[in-house]
Amino acid sequence: MSTWWEAGAWGLLGGAALVVGAAIAWFVSVPQRVSASIMAFGAGVLISALAYDLTLEAQETGGTVATVVGVLGGAAAYAGANALVSRFGGRHRKRSGGQQPTEADSQGSGAAIAIGSLLDGIPESVVLGVSLVTGGGVSTTLIAAIFISNVPEGLSSVVGMKRAGRSAGYVFGVWGAIAVACAASAAAGFLLAGVAPPLAVAVVTAVAAGAILAMVADTMIPEAFERAHLMTGLITAVGFLVAFALSQAGA
Repeated sequence: MSTWWEAGAWGLLGGAALVVGAAIAWFVSVPQRVSASIMAFGAGVLISALAYDLTLEAQETGGTVATVVGVLGGAAAYAGANALVSRFGGRHRKRSGGQQPTEADSQGSGAAIAIGSLLDGIPESVVLGVSLVTGGGVSTTLIAAIFISNVPEGLSSVVGMKRAGRSAGYVFGVWGAIAVACAASAAAGFLLAGVAPPLAVAVVTAVAAGAILAMVADTMIPEAFERAHLMTGLITAVGFLVAFALSQAGA
């Protein structure tokens, strides 16, 4: 039987991928086209996971209306929060090409980038904890999607942070704190799913799917397209098919 601390451990694993990506970017010079290609692959993996693991599961549990409302609500909530964060300098938090503002350019942008990065990680962590209850065990496809997508997220974002003059203490403090927050979010998702009725769990799952989809479109694909250009669509499709194959293998 899964427990809340097991959910937290899986959430921490997913969040740790951000730290791995951050460390790679801080200590190794990674070509921007390579990081963008990995970002495109991660986007495809996430799209597949939210389609075949999250949205489908929400529909089967709560029905079409609850799923549609949840997905639209999650996307709208993310878009609204992202717009607020962007006003204070967090818009380009995953960009590696110098778009991130320095603190001198935009006072408080460091905090905005940190909050925005936390905003990106919470939905996938919550639904990871939920999946331990609804699926009876961790979803291989979901944890793989989260880990694979988080590495390039951390990598690309930290390249931009270095260009903006952020310190090592800031960079690793942000990503370490987010990894811990991912663990807490996964544990909270597990506890929520354990006491909530099936319809509420379905709505939460759909909300997370909508938020993740909005995050992919708003923050991952723009970075991937700018650097990988015409290969972005193909690489994203490969990521989608890899995750789809994992999903079918575990079905």
